[in-house]
Amino acid sequence: MASVWSQAESNGRTYYYNTVTKATQWTKPEELMTASERALANQPWKQHTSPDGRPYWYHSETKATTWEVPEVYKNALAQNSQPSKPQTQAPQFVAGGTSSFSSQPQQRDREDYGERIGQDRQIGYGQMDINGTRGATFDTQNDPHYATFEEGEAAFISLLRRQKVQPDWSWEQTMRATIKDPQYRALKDPKDRKAAFEKYAVEVRLQEKDRAKERLAKLRTDFGTMLRRHPEIKHYTRWKTARPMIEGETIFRSTNDDTERKQLFEEYIIELKKTHIEREAVTRKSAMDELVHILKGLNLEPYTRWAEAHDMIQSDDKFKEDTKFQTLSKSDILTAFENHIKSLERTFNDERQHEKNTKVRRERQNRDRFLDLLSELRAAGKIKAGAKWMNVHPIIKDDPRYTNMLGQTGSTPLDLFWDVVEEEERALRLVRNDVYDVLEDKRYEITPKTTPQEFVSLMSTDRRTATLPPETLDLIFARLHEKVVRRSEDDKHASERHQRRAIDALRSKIKHLSSPPVTASTTWENIRPQLAHLPEFTTLESDDLRKQAFEKVIRRLREKEEDTAERTADRGKRDRRNGHYDPRERDHHRERGGRTPEPDIYEAERRKAMADRERQYNHKAGATGLSPPPPSARSRDRSERLGSRGDRAERRGYRYPDADPGEDRERERLYATRPRGERELDYGGGSASGGRRRRTSEASEASARKRPRREERRREKTKTPEVVKAEDVGLRSGSEEGEMVEDD
Repeated sequence: MASVWSQAESNGRTYYYNTVTKATQWTKPEELMTASERALANQPWKQHTSPDGRPYWYHSETKATTWEVPEVYKNALAQNSQPSKPQTQAPQFVAGGTSSFSSQPQQRDREDYGERIGQDRQIGYGQMDINGTRGATFDTQNDPHYATFEEGEAAFISLLRRQKVQPDWSWEQTMRATIKDPQYRALKDPKDRKAAFEKYAVEVRLQEKDRAKERLAKLRTDFGTMLRRHPEIKHYTRWKTARPMIEGETIFRSTNDDTERKQLFEEYIIELKKTHIEREAVTRKSAMDELVHILKGLNLEPYTRWAEAHDMIQSDDKFKEDTKFQTLSKSDILTAFENHIKSLERTFNDERQHEKNTKVRRERQNRDRFLDLLSELRAAGKIKAGAKWMNVHPIIKDDPRYTNMLGQTGSTPLDLFWDVVEEEERALRLVRNDVYDVLEDKRYEITPKTTPQEFVSLMSTDRRTATLPPETLDLIFARLHEKVVRRSEDDKHASERHQRRAIDALRSKIKHLSSPPVTASTTWENIRPQLAHLPEFTTLESDDLRKQAFEKVIRRLREKEEDTAERTADRGKRDRRNGHYDPRERDHHRERGGRTPEPDIYEAERRKAMADRERQYNHKAGATGLSPPPPSARSRDRSERLGSRGDRAERRGYRYPDADPGEDRERERLYATRPRGERELDYGGGSASGGRRRRTSEASEASARKRPRREERRREKTKTPEVVKAEDVGLRSGSEEGEMVEDD
């Protein structure tokens, strides 16, 4: 029956495909396995190959591995090596030729193996093989006979050992070495002989490996013992350094393979390194533990810096004397310091948190005790609606329940006091509503002249308020009376404001009269008939108020005239100070008897210096034989522009010798417009001239006189009158004295 499994390859790897179920798998199905493969598959040991090419065996159940061939695997392999019973005729062996098979198949059974060995094959000389060649034949009557197949196989393997057949020989080499020996025919079938040879080769290889391992293990032990006798060999010693030390040893000469010696030495060095690392780890751990004790004894603070702690550790006697601390690096010491600081910080934070919790609990208890104190005062009637802290504080200032509250966080004693007062206020509002209802029902209105006795007697006549405490009624009356007084004051202010507005309206009418206009010399008797028919005049009830509005207008007109005169005088002084003279002003100045401005004391020196520069320039021009260059177009234009200023300078006598008139005028203009005051240079006189001091003082006095009036006028002009309704309370209109300022 054909198998349903087929073999295929994917990327060079073989897999198996079931044509019926369409399943694929990497492992070989049992239907396609040979007898040997099936025998090996039924036992738990599986053969694998290590990365270096060495075969090893893996137990699929116990997960154990071994380099040795397991006994179960050997038995399975040996059982698989036994040939099955072929149903072919025994061949005739020809020495040096090929074997010929008869056409009649003959059964061979292991039980009657000895009865059929003589008649099955006839080997002799002179017979022809199937290729027509003649070879040497042997008489099969002298062949060894064995009762079982296992005995024949053992005899054949013994022959291979006796002939010293090597496991790396090929089957042809083995045949040439053993075919002449009678034991070669202990197995009649060539396939059985080859299978026995392969089994022999496997066993020999395994034995050689076992012997090599045993020898290497013994050599490793002896080599290690030899190396331990040399304490100068350390974990950092190299092979080229250690070889001269041990090459005279007997164990060193027990092997001739220098690679093997080096490998054993390196294994010993690896062992020394492991021991050294373990010893260092133990020493380092001990040193770290001791360092922790040292850090605890230094009494460090959580905020101690590493530099300070490092100096303290290095100066510790125990740290300097003990050699095991030398195995610690600076990084190890820093790590131990950080861990110690972290533990100190945790302890410090825990203590602070505990203190904080204790403080919060203590403050809460103090607050509760103070609330109890306030409750006692409230029950005693000392805290009620409208109570003041200034009245309660003298009562509780010496009480420990109050003093313990001072300085702590959260609500202050004053906050808690106002909370209690607010509760009393809420309770008072309910009673106040009843009082309002009684006043409304009785049609009673409280006036500023109402007395507390009248109010209490009124409340006693109604059952809703008859039972109220007198203190509560007094408090309610005080608040109602205060509102009434405040309202009356607001009404008074409103009437005064209305009166001021009426005065301002009449003042505005007086100011804008055109026939005849009002001047500073106008009198009230002359202007009164013109105002009598105006509604603003009749709005004011008294003649004094009307006259007050007229006087404000006259006062303002006089102030304007004074300001105009001062501005004119100041302008004339400023022009004279800058060198500008008006003949009319000069005549007016002479009539008033004022003094002329003093000449500049540095003018002569400046003219002399400029004349020297001109002479030097002309001297240089004459020496070169060149005449001075003609004036440029720019200088001519500038002279024309400044002609008027230059003419005035010439009239004043400012004429420089041998100088261009245009340049002189420009110099005069720059000098006249130079900055004055504190930035003017001191030429050594020690103080300013008398004329300049007088001019400065006069200017400062004039500006001081003008400044208040100018500021007042500026405020009056910028302030806009507000139109306020009569019922709005608390508003004021106009400038000082309630007047309304209008634009001129």
